[in-house]
Amino acid sequence: MSGNSGRARGKPKEAVGVLTDDKRLEREGKLDRAAGKVKEKTEEVVDKAKEEAQEIADTTKSTDKD
Repeated sequence: MSGNSGRARGKPKEAVGVLTDDKRLEREGKLDRAAGKVKEKTEEVVDKAKEEAQEIADTTKSTDKD
């Protein structure tokens, strides 16, 4: 599941919790949204690290050929 799906699932849960005065459901929604944000940021960091690693590998390969 991607970070966006956790955030998307949390918002309606939180809203229903607010409307029905269900504090547990409201907290669950907030937690789902927060977890989605964390997962999304983690995926961004992993992608950036992969890009940087590939760039280093490419630079190393071109340096080795010289």
